[in-house]
Amino acid sequence: METNTATTPFGRRPMTLGLISSQMTAKNIERGVKVSKWQVFRDIREAKEALGATDRALAILNALLTFHRDEELTGEGNLIVFPSNAQLIRRANGMSPATLRRHLANLVNTGLIIRRDSPNGKRFARKGQGGAIEQAYGFDLSPILARAEEFRELAEAVAAERKAFRLVKERLTICRRDVVKMIEAGINESVPGNWRGFQRRYEAIIARLPRTAPRQVLEVIADELEDLWADVHQTLESFVKSQDSNANESHSERHIQNSNTDHNPIGEFEYGLGNKDEASANAEHTDNLRSLPRRDLPLGMVLSACPEIANYAQGGPIRTWRDFAAAADRARPSMGVSPSAWQEAVEVMGSQNAAIVLAAILQRAEHIRSRGGYLRDLTEKARAQKFSVWPMIMALLGAKLDAQAKTAAGDLSGISKGSGQEAGAPRHSEPIEISDALRKNMKKKGWDR
Repeated sequence: METNTATTPFGRRPMTLGLISSQMTAKNIERGVKVSKWQVFRDIREAKEALGATDRALAILNALLTFHRDEELTGEGNLIVFPSNAQLIRRANGMSPATLRRHLANLVNTGLIIRRDSPNGKRFARKGQGGAIEQAYGFDLSPILARAEEFRELAEAVAAERKAFRLVKERLTICRRDVVKMIEAGINESVPGNWRGFQRRYEAIIARLPRTAPRQVLEVIADELEDLWADVHQTLESFVKSQDSNANESHSERHIQNSNTDHNPIGEFEYGLGNKDEASANAEHTDNLRSLPRRDLPLGMVLSACPEIANYAQGGPIRTWRDFAAAADRARPSMGVSPSAWQEAVEVMGSQNAAIVLAAILQRAEHIRSRGGYLRDLTEKARAQKFSVWPMIMALLGAKLDAQAKTAAGDLSGISKGSGQEAGAPRHSEPIEISDALRKNMKKKGWDR
């Protein structure tokens, strides 16, 4: 390759360390190396922001490469091109001379080309015998050949960063949409859960999202949103599983078996079975199984059977299953039920059924020594599909009906004897209103005793 002695720019242009560095790089070209000039130009165009090159400067560089006749840049060829400003302006799609000079300076400062200025600043080539170029003054394209591998790596890094940025924006967009719609679904479907807390978490995360942000900031926010997504999705999924479990239990007509009444103080109303032999117990079990309603327990019926849970309501009476679940969660610590036992019950039974079981245990708390142990026992039976909340609530309602009937009978007896209680009779709790079909079913199964 031809060695050039010109090292400083012509006229008022100063010499800088950057120009010296570019000239040193251009000297370190191995003989025999060759690259496609257009492939390197595509790499430079991809990495233009990392290199600091402007769009107009790249248009000029593209024009300069057209003045190099070969398709490849080689270490043994002459890499200096010497077009006039007029020729460059024409091939760069037209621009003012001042704009041309400004963007040529950008190419030089970014180390993409080197000026090889003649003594008078003109660009030309001196040819020897046979027409071979002996000396050329103009723009040296050697840095493009010398830094071809660097440009390729920069282009790959820029492409990888662009892809990562696109992926994190997709994650962020999808996660935002999912969280908003899942929270709306939970509220609209009255699913038990801390939806107000989820909403506040979402708003706090999105408030930190700037209009324009680097990928690293978006990654952090996307990770936090995915954690929120997991919590919201788990809440909905647990509720859906509990609904599916209840539906499957009714569809397959599975019911609970009898248990040890010494350990189970409410076992008689939990299962509705007495002391029978195995054959009659199985027959009774099948009979009870087929008579269970194929739907969820109404909230009003549960509240009638378990009025004690209303003491733990917050902000007014219990009107929805969400209020009911929140009251059960507040009652749990006072009952001595550990968080792990409660979490396991929610996972196995579903949040709604777990809250009903806790309310039933609270209703008979004075008869149960270890409420947490009893809840774990019921959880294991539910896991084995040997437990249902229907008989438990029905038995509590039956006991309440029986107590009301006895009270009413006592009041009538006192009135018939002229005890004088017509005017000053004590006021009792409001009677439970249930359908005739359900009352007959309770009598048949012994839940009204």
